[in-house]
Amino acid sequence: MSERRVVDREAWLRARLDHLAQEKEFTRQRDRLSAQRRDLPRYRIEKDYDFETPDGKQSLAELFDGKSQLLVYHFMFHPDWEQGCKSCSLVADNYNGSSEHLAARDVSLVTVSKAPLAKIEEFKKRMGWNFRWVSSGGSDFNRDFHVSFTEEEIEQGSAYYNYHETAFPELEGPGLSVFERDADGAVYHTYSSYGRGLDMLIGTYHLLDLMPKGRNEEGLPYSMAWIRHHDRYGTDDAGFH
Repeated sequence: MSERRVVDREAWLRARLDHLAQEKEFTRQRDRLSAQRRDLPRYRIEKDYDFETPDGKQSLAELFDGKSQLLVYHFMFHPDWEQGCKSCSLVADNYNGSSEHLAARDVSLVTVSKAPLAKIEEFKKRMGWNFRWVSSGGSDFNRDFHVSFTEEEIEQGSAYYNYHETAFPELEGPGLSVFERDADGAVYHTYSSYGRGLDMLIGTYHLLDLMPKGRNEEGLPYSMAWIRHHDRYGTDDAGFH
C-alpha cells in the first residue's frame, strides 16, 4: 500500500466531497443496472429436480415455500468432503439471518449443495447457521446450473463456469440462482451469477473496502487464501474445505 498523503482538514474535505460525487454516480449506475437485471427475460424450467430436505424429498417448486420468488445459493460442498468450502462459509456467514427479512418481501432463501443431508446438517450445526440447506446430490441440479464438474473436466481445464469454458481448480463452484413461480405453479429461471458476481453477498468485503488497507489480499496465493471457517481463525487449518 502506498503511503497516504497527510493534509489539513479543509483539503481532506475537498477530496472527500469529490469522491462522494463519484460514489453517488456509482449508486445511480448500480440502480440502473439492477433495473436492467430485473428486466432480463426468463425461461421455464421443464426438468424435474428433487432435493433431500429435513422435511423429506421436495421439488424445486416446493422450495419456494409459498413464495413467488426463490433465491438459491450454490454452496460448494462435494459429497466426498468432510466440511463445506471456507469461502462459501464466509458468504453464508453474511446471509445467515436474512431468511425472515427476505420472506417479508416474498422471497424464499435456500442453500443447495451436493453433499448428503446428514453431512450438511452436521456442518450447519457446527457453524451455528439457521438458514434452510438442502441436498441436490440425487439430481442434475448442480450440473445443469454449472456449479459441479467432473474429474475429467478439471484435468482437461474445460469446465463451463461463469458462462465460459475455463480451467477450474475444484469439483464444485460457487454461484447464486434466482427463480420465479407464477400463479399456475410454473417455475422460471431468471438469473444466475458466479465468481466475482457473488461479491455483493459478502458484507465483510464491503466493510474491508472502507478500510485504509482494503481487502489486503495482494501477495496471497489467491485472493481468499486468508479466509478460515469462522471457528478456525487462530489455527493452522487453512484448508480449502
